[in-house]
Amino acid sequence: MKVLHIDSSALGDHSVTRELTAAIVADLNKAVPNLTITHRDLDKDPVPHLTGASLAKVDAAEAAAAEAVLQQFLDTDILVLGAPMYNFGIPSTLKAWVDRVLVAGRTFSYSEAGPKGLVTGKKVIIASGRGSAFGEDSPADFQEKYLKQIFAFIGVTDVQFIRAEGIAYSPQHRTDALAAAHAAIPSLAKAS
Repeated sequence: MKVLHIDSSALGDHSVTRELTAAIVADLNKAVPNLTITHRDLDKDPVPHLTGASLAKVDAAEAAAAEAVLQQFLDTDILVLGAPMYNFGIPSTLKAWVDRVLVAGRTFSYSEAGPKGLVTGKKVIIASGRGSAFGEDSPADFQEKYLKQIFAFIGVTDVQFIRAEGIAYSPQHRTDALAAAHAAIPSLAKAS
């Protein structure tokens, strides 16, 4: 079984989502035998943002790199994704990765009946970090709702969130939010 561990926070050692993704991967590694784990840090090794040239595949090296990003996702059984909320959305580095994974004809298709997801059998676990407290149904949430939508669009229905929110309110809020998030992690590995 293959795990793709992606971090996108720019906060390094101070990142809540990096702490949570590391804990999720460690827990999966203990619970699931024979895991192959690949880590990608989108802050240190970003995927180039889409341009007209990249869509036209003018640069062969960039096209090959984009194909490698897509294939790495397609070959993955479990995606562990660190997705902090930045200005109500996701980091631009994560959006650049998403743009390389949502590819017509590869991960979704269109027909007269509308769009159809082409990706099945994957599990996605998202570590979500938020400075404020929004909850699941906030109209200001363009982070988790967006991620749920993009994975549903390509056919991935097994998407779970581990959330630490309100972390910027105070040191105690951060400690409590992280403790609650860590407490929820073991249930994910059991479901894998």
